[in-house]
Amino acid sequence: MLYTNLNHIESAAEHQKVISENENVMICCGRMGPMCIPVYEIMEELEPQYPHVKFYDMEFDNPDARVIREAPECRGFMGLPFTVYYKNGKIVKATSSIQTMDQVKSILNQEFGVPVTA
Repeated sequence: MLYTNLNHIESAAEHQKVISENENVMICCGRMGPMCIPVYEIMEELEPQYPHVKFYDMEFDNPDARVIREAPECRGFMGLPFTVYYKNGKIVKATSSIQTMDQVKSILNQEFGVPVTA
């Protein structure tokens, strides 16, 4: 299991349930390594700002993570983490390697809409 404050996905069945029951989902599939930890931290920071998006992690070495590792959108990826954005159960964007806060926010805003602030 990954040691983050995100919700964890531990099986292919749980992955399917999450993406089918939630309109907007961001899943970061990685390890506790130097390229992955910053992305988890960004997700943890953004989670309260994007209540219309569900944020999850999944351990890259888990055999069931093949649902992300083998996705057509991820086939050419060389670096961890694999970050996948789902809308209505379908992949709308996928990235690999470290991302900045601005890069993640740009994708969230483009794919899922800018959060409404009170």
